[in-house]
Amino acid sequence: MSDPDGVIDRDALLAAAWRAREQAYAPYSGFAVGAAVLGISGRIFAGANVENASYGLTICAERVAITAAVSAGERRIAALAVVTGASQPTPPCGACRQVLWEFGPEAEVVVENRRGERRHWTARELLPEAFDSGRLA
Repeated sequence: MSDPDGVIDRDALLAAAWRAREQAYAPYSGFAVGAAVLGISGRIFAGANVENASYGLTICAERVAITAAVSAGERRIAALAVVTGASQPTPPCGACRQVLWEFGPEAEVVVENRRGERRHWTARELLPEAFDSGRLA
């Protein structure tokens, strides 16, 4: 997924996110989302959003992918890809940005819509002045 110079293969990461989106469970919103994270180990972990009739229990695709990575022993995230069928590329919500920060404050975030339009940022750009362990002192 990344070469020795640390260049991220965005196409491969986005492809994993599109595959994950096919498994989304979104009967309430109809807003299917797929995500994939690239750990610093080079492994990819994917996830889809999973809605619940008790809306507050819904979990976003980004957090599914991140928790899959962490559950497999990955502790640093190099990149996150998010895909939707929306008219505009959709960045992660605030909760997902905060969870990403925990494991990848310098991670690249790339988003793509169904038309192939892309945007990208770093996690730091998406969450300026983030809350982290340094704020607990």
